[in-house]
Amino acid sequence: MTSPHQPATRPDVQIGKTSVGPAHPPMIIAEMSGNHDGRLDRALDIVRMAADAGAHAVKLQTYTADTITVDVDTPRFRLAADHKLWPNRRLYELYQEAHTPWEWHEPIFALAADLGLAAFSSAFDPTAIEFLESLDVPAYKVASSEVTDLPLVRGMAATGKPLIISTGMATLAEIDAAVRAARSVGNEQLVVLACTASYPAPPEASNLRTLPVLAGAVDTHVGLSDHTLGIGAAIASVALGATVIEKHVTLSRADGGVDSAFSLEPAELAALRTETETAWRALGRVSFGPSSAEAEGLRFRRSLHVVADVRAGEPVTAHNVRSIRPTGGLAPDAFDTVAGRSFRTDVAKGTPLTWDLL
Repeated sequence: MTSPHQPATRPDVQIGKTSVGPAHPPMIIAEMSGNHDGRLDRALDIVRMAADAGAHAVKLQTYTADTITVDVDTPRFRLAADHKLWPNRRLYELYQEAHTPWEWHEPIFALAADLGLAAFSSAFDPTAIEFLESLDVPAYKVASSEVTDLPLVRGMAATGKPLIISTGMATLAEIDAAVRAARSVGNEQLVVLACTASYPAPPEASNLRTLPVLAGAVDTHVGLSDHTLGIGAAIASVALGATVIEKHVTLSRADGGVDSAFSLEPAELAALRTETETAWRALGRVSFGPSSAEAEGLRFRRSLHVVADVRAGEPVTAHNVRSIRPTGGLAPDAFDTVAGRSFRTDVAKGTPLTWDLL
């Protein structure tokens, strides 16, 4: 696809069939998370939905309750009582409910490949990296809560695959450390996603103006892992340089599911793909003056015309000469110069006023 944009200053990152960078429409990643509700058939339906809606990729999370936490019931291992989605839930039980069984990954990835989608995952420990490498995933994702686990970041980066890093809750120093960790093992195929680790996230917490600053600070492509409701924040992010948009998806919020409250339904995901590409196209380039699309409109600028039949010798007045559409006559600002001058000849109504008539 030909880009309407200025040349990118950083090399593209290739994830499956999709090129990531400012010269390409934003990559849309459909995050399944736990919205499969513990059913493989529903997980496969989500993959089909993502493909039908035009997403470029589908993403999983590869962990078990035992690889991400331990089975302990103390206040430190529970969510807050006022948590918006999962009040007072034990971490271990929540992760048991939300995890994607590892034996499902292969059929999910196979279906995604058949449908033309890239399929990859967030790894949450070294065993997950080893497992995902056995499935030859095309990329890895660092989840926001893992961005400070630098050995884990290095482990994913060391595969040589593109690495997408979410930055919810992270300071700029922590983001920089994660990017340096990835680069320390020779990986430059990096995309850093702004993220608000709140579920759902209020739009005003998105702080999208951070995106160009982030890109300059860490010298990577940037994008948005968006937990707000709807698609408005994601579309806005494109204008600020987002090259990747990640959104949680579900077949229907009414069906429930651990992440359903802030997940996109099929029609919304389709709109996200369409409207983010429209936003990207609209960025264009720095340009003044008429575009080729405006050529016909130039004819309908205003100019001075004779608006009543006049006889030779009659003076120019506001009653027989006015500024009207289309162009062809003297500029409207010339009226004070020509007012009171006499017509050389008879002139018919609708004639552009030119100097040779006076």
